[in-house]
Amino acid sequence: MSSHGDPIQMQSKASGPLQGTAHVPGDKSISHRSLILGALSVGETTIKGLLEGQDVLDTAKAMQAFGAQVERDDDGTWHVNGVGVGGFAEPDQVIDCGNSGTGVRLIMGAMATSPISATFTGDASLNKRPMARVTDPLALFGCQTVGRSEGRLPMTLVGADDPVPVNYTVPVPSAQVKSAVLFAGLNAPGQTIVIEKEATRDHTERMFAGFGAEITTEETNEGRVITLTGQPELTPQHIEVPRDPSSAAFPVCAALIVPGSDVLVPNIGLNPTRAGLYFTLRDMGADLTFENEREEGGEPVADLRARFSPDLVGIEVPAHRAASMIDEYPVLSVVASFAKGETHMPGVKELRVKESDRIAAMADGLRAAGVTIDDGPDWWTVHGLGHGNVRGGMTAATHLDHRIAMSFLVMGMATQQPVTLDDGGPIATSFPIFETLMGDMGAHIERL
Repeated sequence: MSSHGDPIQMQSKASGPLQGTAHVPGDKSISHRSLILGALSVGETTIKGLLEGQDVLDTAKAMQAFGAQVERDDDGTWHVNGVGVGGFAEPDQVIDCGNSGTGVRLIMGAMATSPISATFTGDASLNKRPMARVTDPLALFGCQTVGRSEGRLPMTLVGADDPVPVNYTVPVPSAQVKSAVLFAGLNAPGQTIVIEKEATRDHTERMFAGFGAEITTEETNEGRVITLTGQPELTPQHIEVPRDPSSAAFPVCAALIVPGSDVLVPNIGLNPTRAGLYFTLRDMGADLTFENEREEGGEPVADLRARFSPDLVGIEVPAHRAASMIDEYPVLSVVASFAKGETHMPGVKELRVKESDRIAAMADGLRAAGVTIDDGPDWWTVHGLGHGNVRGGMTAATHLDHRIAMSFLVMGMATQQPVTLDDGGPIATSFPIFETLMGDMGAHIERL
């Protein structure tokens, strides 16, 4: 069942050429952080291009519950009047973060060093996901938690009365864990230090600096060392949110596998900690170009042009790229199905604990479509069949996971037989205009 209502069965089938310009939604990672940092600033932050998917809207409601004023103009501009670092009020109600692991973990960090309590919950998918990876380091600041077994939601956090700064080495590559610790460090005196053995997306560090926090990053033999000086007065900002590279992955990958396609996706954020998919696709032989490269708001941006690429080949995806494309592996596995040869994807154990076990969910659906998949705890291999040889003709279980749903809809645009979803409802959490956008370019997607 969809997290926001009855299941929505959907189906995609072989499409004519995809043509046109795909204006994908704003970057989800930056949208979440814009709202939270706006709430922790003193004064009004304005945000243009905010992703208005359910995940981000749930974060906006949470910031209101903690005392910030959050409003939206008719033209889509958002205004956040913040309460300052350490100024969160205790919410009157349970904080429901819906399907968003990013939202709940960042918000937990932001409140963990304030002397208030809050209870968090989510939908059926989020309530299965592990939170101890965040609450364990937050406990080092003095925050206490009471939750279900294995650190699952619903969970109550009791913020630290007298927070202390921490020195924390992130055990697995996770931008969410790193960011939760840094958000907690904002209201801790002295310096909080986070060490990453493998670099992850750095939107938090960039945005902290933009809002006026004293934060430095140094590459050392230990890894990336991030040092944050706590208790700053954050300065409100005007933010133009770049388009989401994770959302752009779907029209780009569809164009690569649908004959005759030529699609332009403008204003995409190409932060090097997020753009691993696009370099991987080029390695596979994709006709993918970066046009009008520039910088906006401290983030590298370009227009992506993707054209049908009938001669894709399987590759060994470098394990060190995993953190920069972790959300894109499901749709990459679809492209790999249409390539010739094996695409091996190591170092991806994080996929096992996303909105669903994404390796298992994609492997099951791809196998049902006639594609051979091998997988292990932290790797998987797709044995590509080449263009025109993927059968399709199955119903894929989406497991309340928006990226699984969109990946299989992309697949159905180039398979011999249609691909059906048991529930496409979760797409609204990150890409509410997906159906319309793809349909306007020539995709055949329908609700059953």
